Amino acid sequence: MSNSAQTSASNRINLLLDESSFVEIGGYVTARNTDFNMTEQATPADGVVTGYGTIEGNLVYVYSQDASVLGGSMGEMHAKKISNIYGMAMKMGAPVIGLIDCAGLRLQEATDALNGFGELYLNQTMASGVVPQISAIFGVCGGGMAVTAALSDFTFMEEKKGKLFVNSPNALDGNYTGKCDTAAAAFQSEETGAVDFVGTEEDILAQIRGLVSILPANNEDDMSYDECTDDLNRVCEGLEGWAGDTAEALKVISDDNFFMEVKGAFAPDMVTGFVRLNGSTVGCVANRKEVYGDDGEKKETFDGTLTAKGCEKAAEFVEFCDAFNIPVLTLVNVKGYKASKCTEKRIAKAAAKLTYAYANANVPKVTVVVGEAYGSAYLTMCSKSIGADMVYAWPGASIGMMDSNAAAKIIYADDIAKADDAVALINEKAAEYQKLQASAEAAARRGYVDDIIEACDTRKRVIAAFEMLFTKREERPAKKHGTV
Repeated sequence: MSNSAQTSASNRINLLLDESSFVEIGGYVTARNTDFNMTEQATPADGVVTGYGTIEGNLVYVYSQDASVLGGSMGEMHAKKISNIYGMAMKMGAPVIGLIDCAGLRLQEATDALNGFGELYLNQTMASGVVPQISAIFGVCGGGMAVTAALSDFTFMEEKKGKLFVNSPNALDGNYTGKCDTAAAAFQSEETGAVDFVGTEEDILAQIRGLVSILPANNEDDMSYDECTDDLNRVCEGLEGWAGDTAEALKVISDDNFFMEVKGAFAPDMVTGFVRLNGSTVGCVANRKEVYGDDGEKKETFDGTLTAKGCEKAAEFVEFCDAFNIPVLTLVNVKGYKASKCTEKRIAKAAAKLTYAYANANVPKVTVVVGEAYGSAYLTMCSKSIGADMVYAWPGASIGMMDSNAAAKIIYADDIAKADDAVALINEKAAEYQKLQASAEAAARRGYVDDIIEACDTRKRVIAAFEMLFTKREERPAKKHGTV
């Protein structure tokens, strides 16, 4: 029988895990500090319930902070319990899930609590890329605990009660909660990209279960396969109509239209998420020019350029996939880099990070050009030249330096200035340039595209490519790590 109270902390665990699968570890642990009258305060389980259980039969380790015990604050023994869970997860090769509701550092324990936080950071760092780490914020997640959430691979946040911050909104110069609630789920998911998924408590627990079911248990043992009940040769009629909203295109080609989008509210011009292809989990990155609602109406449009936020979002996602040997599918529809003063501050570094992430990843990589693919922005989006294993293009795709009209105006500037009908000359030269230098056929003739495929055949061709690449082995130069 557990020594910890049946609080919301333990209830969340029971709702998250398979029925009756949770086994608590350290239920009798309490705070051992005696300063500031701590001996007079009851600290059952020292404010955190820890243990293990299963999600759809898969082993997971979990900790859930109890806000009814000193606000769920992080003390010495509290931190040690979580670190112990990490140690066991690393030995067994199983994901760690943290259900966060923490007032921050426990002031009564000062340096002991600080040391505990530091040990937790070290454990998270050692576990990064070895086992998946998932955090879910149900209450306060402030100060040092915000760093813990950021060290996780995926972060969920309750849309109303969740608060995520390093410094509270009222502590920021010139700001207060009523003006801009920087701790709110909306801000953290839309503006900072620190939160991947937002929803009600019930939604979050269900989404975590779904995410765990499609992820590998660790970086060596892949338990993420599922039986495919969809037709591997299914023809995706009308797929070319979703070239603008690639999130919808990914749904269409996936097994049973499954698609779990990651960081959907942040930099929506870049899509990241997971699909199933022939029962296997595949990570997806795609440029997006349009967003359609459930009612079929267009909600938002983008100009088809790479933004700094979009590059950073995609780079982080590709690095996760590479760490856990998840193949990557990229849908390209990009015409260049975003041209604005704000973006210019970061775009070169952000694009370098995405370029590095793709080039450094040695998992199977398949790219499909579904629209425009211009300039070095295309190179960044997993082109053949930076390591894509297979590159396909739809028949109407354009691949080259820039838009054909713009290229014609530059190349034939003198002739256009003298022409009686400049528009006709531009159109003529643009068509010539398109055929010779900017079409899918031109790129395929040079070997930069492996095949030109009909949009409706994308699903079966991509599945076949990943099946062929299943045994891929590709070494990288011996080094400690890159520096980008």
